[in-house]
Amino acid sequence: MSAPSWYKPQPHSPYQVYKPEVIRDIQRTLSCPETGELDQTTVSHIKGLQYAMGVPGTGRIDARTAEGIETLRARYNTQPLEDA
Repeated sequence: MSAPSWYKPQPHSPYQVYKPEVIRDIQRTLSCPETGELDQTTVSHIKGLQYAMGVPGTGRIDARTAEGIETLRARYNTQPLEDA
């Protein structure tokens, strides 16, 4: 599986690279409050997914984590994230 079309490399800074709509879709997929921001709760859910995947829990959305989010989305939803 390759990285989904909505994936963008996330720099090592607080700069948010995703549009709020994409973040809300990620939050919905990870079952956390839909704030549209990569807040602490969302980062914690991302880390939890990373630990479940057996990868380091950085809280950043790297290509492998994006693939994991897409796998969950495909399992529980029918619509893919929009390209942002």
